[in-house]
Amino acid sequence: MNPITGLTRGGAEWVPQFVLALDPGKCIGCGRCYKVCPRDVFDLVERDEDELDEDLDDDNLMVMTIANGLDCVGCGSCARVCPKGCHTHGPAAVAA
Repeated sequence: MNPITGLTRGGAEWVPQFVLALDPGKCIGCGRCYKVCPRDVFDLVERDEDELDEDLDDDNLMVMTIANGLDCVGCGSCARVCPKGCHTHGPAAVAA
């Protein structure tokens, strides 16, 4: 299986890095990835009860989740703006 590739405007080959996972343990729910994503891939949700602890304040009761992962275009903007490095990215393979 070959990874999906494209070309930059300058003609260089580019392999998009699609969002594969988001670590809710690292996420602080800041919403930066949500705001920068051009495809509405993310959604802000309440943390699960088992993720809550006494140390969390009211600002950390929400967490990002991948709502529409198949809409990701592989631009990587979410990873560049995330202050905690929550996102995991990788190439998508297509059948040959």
